[in-house]
Amino acid sequence: QVQLVESGGGLVQAGGSLRLSCAASGGTFSMYHMGWLRQAPEKEREFVAATSRDTGNSYYTESVKGRFTIFRDNAVNTVYLQMNALKPDDTAVYYCAASKTLEIGTAYDFWGQGTQVTVSS
Repeated sequence: QVQLVESGGGLVQAGGSLRLSCAASGGTFSMYHMGWLRQAPEKEREFVAATSRDTGNSYYTESVKGRFTIFRDNAVNTVYLQMNALKPDDTAVYYCAASKTLEIGTAYDFWGQGTQVTVSS
């Protein structure tokens, strides 16, 4: 079973950037497809981005394409989410998640505790 710990959230002005990190432990990181999801106040949790363990391909929800980049470093068991050109609508708690099957949705097997991202206008 893998444990996930996110970091890097914070308060940023619109147009700014943040990089989220997610450190994994307790499992073989390279065996997992990794994703980032988010949940804004009074909204359902939504898929943001995922990266395949096999091909390295990345997948994004439409609203973040061209602004966010997901990438992983298997040598340090970490997945990142680089967020550029942030908008107030990006404000949410961001969760890192892991799955043994490629998931372009919310049905991940393991979850981190979340990190708050707040974008001011």
